[in-house]
Amino acid sequence: MTLIDRFLQYVKFDTQSDELTNMTPSTPGQMIFARHLENELRELGLTEITLDENGYLMATLPANTDRKVPTVGFIAHLDTSPDMSGRHVNPRIVKNYDGGDIVLNKEDNIILSPTEFPELLHYVGQDLIVTDGKTLLGADDKAGVAEIISAVDYLKNHPEIKHGKIRIAFNPDEEIGQGAHKFDVEHFAADWAYTMDGGEIGELEYENFNAAVAKVSFKGRNVHPGYAKHKMVNSMRIANQFVIMLPRWETPEHTEDYEGFYHLVGMEGSVEKTVLTYIIRDHDRDRFERRKKEFEHLARKINHEFPDCCTLEIKDQYYNMREKIEPVMHIIEIAEEAMRQEGVTPKVVPIRGGTDGAQLSFKGLPCPNIFAGGLNFHGRYEFVPIQSMEKAEKVIVRIAEIVGKS
Repeated sequence: MTLIDRFLQYVKFDTQSDELTNMTPSTPGQMIFARHLENELRELGLTEITLDENGYLMATLPANTDRKVPTVGFIAHLDTSPDMSGRHVNPRIVKNYDGGDIVLNKEDNIILSPTEFPELLHYVGQDLIVTDGKTLLGADDKAGVAEIISAVDYLKNHPEIKHGKIRIAFNPDEEIGQGAHKFDVEHFAADWAYTMDGGEIGELEYENFNAAVAKVSFKGRNVHPGYAKHKMVNSMRIANQFVIMLPRWETPEHTEDYEGFYHLVGMEGSVEKTVLTYIIRDHDRDRFERRKKEFEHLARKINHEFPDCCTLEIKDQYYNMREKIEPVMHIIEIAEEAMRQEGVTPKVVPIRGGTDGAQLSFKGLPCPNIFAGGLNFHGRYEFVPIQSMEKAEKVIVRIAEIVGKS
C-alpha cells in the first residue's frame, strides 16, 4: 500500500475527539482506528506491538545494525479536531494545481481560493488533496500517521539502510490537549522522539507556548430593575469591566511570532453570576508568569470596588519545551540535516499553540515537532500537497539512517 493510499483510507475513519466525555479515548472511533492500525502493523511484521485500553498504540521496527545507537521514536495522533466534523470525509486529488480557485462544493459555492489562502500559490504544479467542503480533511494528523507507517514499511523493505531500533506510537485526544496524559514514556523506551504533526513542508518546531487556563467568576445580586438603585449588582457588567481592563492589543487577532496573548474563549452569565474563561499564552516563561499575576491584580481591583465579587482560578496546562530540548540540541540538528539531504529547507519556527511533544518533553521524552505537510487545519479548507507528504516520509527514513550511522 502506498503512502497516499494509506492516507485516503485513514481519513475515512471518524476520529473526532470530544473534551466533554471525560473518557480516554474520548470517542469510540479513535479506538476503532487504533485497532485497524494495530492489524496493519502486524501485517507489516513489526514487533512489540501494544494497544492499551486508553487507545495508545505502540510498535517497534527492530534495529538491523550491530552498532549500539540510540532508539528514536516517531509519534502522531489518531484524533481530528472537534472544530468541524470528520465523519464521511470525501477527499479529492487536484492534479497539477494551476494556481486558480478550487471549487470544493459547487452546490454550496465553497471555494478554496488563493485570494483568501495565498499559501496555495506555493504549491502550483503539485498535487493537492482537498475536501468536498462539508468536513475537515484530517491531515492533522492522519498525514503524520500515514507518513510514519510508510517510512517504517520502506525501511523494513530496504535492509541496506542501516538503522537502530525505531519506536512508533499513535495516541488519542491530542486535539483536546490530552494526548500525552496517559502516554507511557517508560514503556515507549525511546531516547528521544519526533511528533509528525507540523504544518507546511520544512517546519521544525521545538518552542511552544507556556499555557494556562483562567476561570474568572463574578457574583452579583439581582433585584427588580424598577427598584434596583443602590441594591442591584450586575455581574455581567462587572465582568465586562474586567474584560476591558486587559490590554486591548494582546489578543490572538493582534499578535504573531513570539508575542503572547490573553484570549477570551467563553462567557456565560446572568445578573446573579457570570463566568469568563480565558486561555493565557506566552513563549517566555517570565512573561507568562507576569500575565497570570496580572489576572490576580485585576481580580483584587474588582474586589476592592465590589467586595467579595470576584474569584479567580488559574491552572497551568503545559510549558515551553525549549527548556527541555536545548540540552539535547543534536536531535534538532539531526532533523535539519535529514531535511537538507532530502532537498527540504528547514524552517525553525515557534508553535503558537501546544503539542503532545511539549508535554512528553516534560515527562522525560524530548520530542520536537516535524512537518506533516497539511495546511488550513481544523476546517473545510484544509488541504495537503502530496509532494509534502512524500518528503515527510523521506525525512523520517533519513533521520533513521543518520542516527544509525552515529
